[in-house]
Amino acid sequence: MIEPDASRAPNRLTATEAAALISAGRLSSSTLVQSCLDRVALREPTVHAWANIDPAAAMNEARARDADAPRGPLHGIPVAVKDVIDVAGVPTGMGSRIYDGYVPFADAACVAALRSAGAVILGKTVTAEFAGVAPGPTTHPAAPDRTPGGSSSGSAAAVADHMVPVALGTQTGGSIIRPAAFCGVVGFKPSFGTINRAGLKLAAESFDTIGMMARDVDDVALIWRVLVGAGATSLQAPETSPRLLVFRGHQWDRAALETVSAISQTVRRLRERGAQVEELPVPDGFAELSKARVVINGYERARALAWELQHHAEQLSGAMLRVVDNGWAYSYDSYLAAVRLVESWRVRMADIIGAHDAILTAAVNGEAPMGLASTGDASFQEIWSLLHLPAITLPLATGPSGLPVGVQLAGRRLDDARLLQLAKWALNICTPPSPFESTDTGSS
Repeated sequence: MIEPDASRAPNRLTATEAAALISAGRLSSSTLVQSCLDRVALREPTVHAWANIDPAAAMNEARARDADAPRGPLHGIPVAVKDVIDVAGVPTGMGSRIYDGYVPFADAACVAALRSAGAVILGKTVTAEFAGVAPGPTTHPAAPDRTPGGSSSGSAAAVADHMVPVALGTQTGGSIIRPAAFCGVVGFKPSFGTINRAGLKLAAESFDTIGMMARDVDDVALIWRVLVGAGATSLQAPETSPRLLVFRGHQWDRAALETVSAISQTVRRLRERGAQVEELPVPDGFAELSKARVVINGYERARALAWELQHHAEQLSGAMLRVVDNGWAYSYDSYLAAVRLVESWRVRMADIIGAHDAILTAAVNGEAPMGLASTGDASFQEIWSLLHLPAITLPLATGPSGLPVGVQLAGRRLDDARLLQLAKWALNICTPPSPFESTDTGSS
């Protein structure tokens, strides 16, 4: 049984800790949810993580969980949902004025699965416009003059700032990994297609993946198991020495010194603990994948937003209009050529990874950049989305301003459980920097 730390407010518990305490009758969902809401009230005027949050509705749901028999492993645990995913009866704005007042009738499949496992939906988190590149108002919890990343900006910021233990995000290019890495939390993009996307506003359907963020690998694994229906398994250390490939990639010239250092230090620490780490040179022709992604992403986004363009073009951002216009300009033949190239590389990467357990690579090019006009550089995340591989970022380093810098592991397709096991092992070995704290002195 988990022994609670009396000095910690409930909102600072991990989901795994809180679930154990609720199961043991030592914590109520109402107490946990109220603690999270108190933190939201204290910090939301600075962080702007939430697109929609109804404290009364959340507390009613928490009280209902307290009165219910246990439903599942998330019983009473508050979860945040990115605002491109439907929640029944709650506005889904998708970061766009076009959808002001739109309220879906039904839960998305992933939200329904969370509720079946006993979760309390705390609210909807800010997304960039249609999970694209035009950011919302969310700020970095430790540095309000910097981006938290995107497009799952609100989910990352809310988890990092202890407003909620876990949150759903989505990734088309780097929309889970990048904000999680910038904000210093664990972000997991599962293998493409393993989490049902019914009720998600699609951006580029060849890549879109629902994933999750938390402050701990165990919590990420807990949510993942619920969403895919996997049995409960503990994340024990690997029985044999992990075999890793370190990959600096064709975009390495974009890496800041803190990213270069983070990869080198992580490799050294893992080798010291017995990991077999080999260098993976950039394969010939690999850089063409970045060009193919631009074509596929543009072509599919343009068609996903056909209605919005036809009826509300004046309410799309300039950045999105450029993506859509470029997407309509690509021919079907150019789209097919890009798709075929990517499919060939998915097969090749399976051979390249071979018997290795995962690829160790950069999550971001550096710490979160200044300004809120951009969500950051997707160069170090987009390839793994393109290749349909599971990927996870771990908060293993900091940059010159003391802000988090993530390190990424990409696993074999559909071997998500093994990747989570390796991530837990790596996080335990490579003790991350102390989590940043806001300058706020509130007890929450």
